[in-house]
Amino acid sequence: MPSLCRSRGVTLIAVNHADLWRGRVRVLHDVSLAVAPGEIVTIVGPNGSGKSSLLRLMTGEFVPRRGRVTRAAGLRIGYVPQKLHVDPTMPLTARRLLDLPQRVDEAAARRALEGAGADALAGRQVADLSGGQAQRVLLARAMLSDPQILLLDEPTQGLDQPGAAAFYQRIEGFRRRTGAAVVMVSHDLHVVMSASDRVICLNGHICCEGTPAHVAAAPEWRALFGTGTGGALALYRHAHDHGEHPDHGHHHHDQDHDNNHGHRHGRDAQ
Repeated sequence: MPSLCRSRGVTLIAVNHADLWRGRVRVLHDVSLAVAPGEIVTIVGPNGSGKSSLLRLMTGEFVPRRGRVTRAAGLRIGYVPQKLHVDPTMPLTARRLLDLPQRVDEAAARRALEGAGADALAGRQVADLSGGQAQRVLLARAMLSDPQILLLDEPTQGLDQPGAAAFYQRIEGFRRRTGAAVVMVSHDLHVVMSASDRVICLNGHICCEGTPAHVAAAPEWRALFGTGTGGALALYRHAHDHGEHPDHGHHHHDQDHDNNHGHRHGRDAQ
C-alpha cells in the first residue's frame, strides 16, 4: 500500500527556523518542521497560536522574515481552507466550483467528488451548502491536483463527532490510496485523529511534538493546555477501532453532521 511505503529520507516540505510577522506582530518564532511522504501530522494550539499562518507559510502564500521554507521540486499541494468564501448572490454549483480557476474534465471532477464523499452535491448551489457539505466540496477541489501533500485548516470545525469521524476516514482513505502526506490543523486542543503519526503543539513556537502518546505525556502539553479534560489527549475512534458503539458505524458517513454538540462523545482518552 502506498501509505506503508514511505520514502525514507525524502522531505516534501521543510520549515527551518522560521519567524513570521504580520504587521508589527510576530506570529511565529523559530519554527522548524519537516513533512515526509505518507505521514499524517496534526497541528494543535489555542486561538491565535499561528496554526493557519503556518499552513499558509507552507503553501508559499506567506514568506518568513527569518528562516526559510523549502519544498520538493514540482511539489503538488492540495489546500483546504477553513471556509468557502463565495458571493451568496452568485449562482455557482459545486461542480462548477471545481472549474475555477480552470476547467477540469468530467471524469476528473467525478473522481474528486466521489473521493471526497461529495458526488451527491455536484448540482447543488454552493451558497446553499452546509458547513460539512462545503468542506467535502473543498476537499474534492484540493484532490483535483493529485496532491502529494494535503494541507487542511480546521476541516472539522462545527462538525459533531460522527461527522468529524467520517471526514477523518475520508482523509485516511485518501492517504491509503495515494500515499500522500496530510498536515491538518485541529480546532480542538484535546482531540486528534487516531491515524496521526505525529502531533505538533503550537503556541507561536513549537511547544512539543511527537506521537499522540508522547505528546499526551509531555509536561509542556499539560502545563500549557491542561484545561477541560485535565490535559488528557484523546483520539477520534472510528467504528473499526471499537465495536462497543455500533451507532457510530458507516451508516453515518453519507449524512451531514453540522452542529456543535456531541463532538466529545465516543472518544477514548489516552
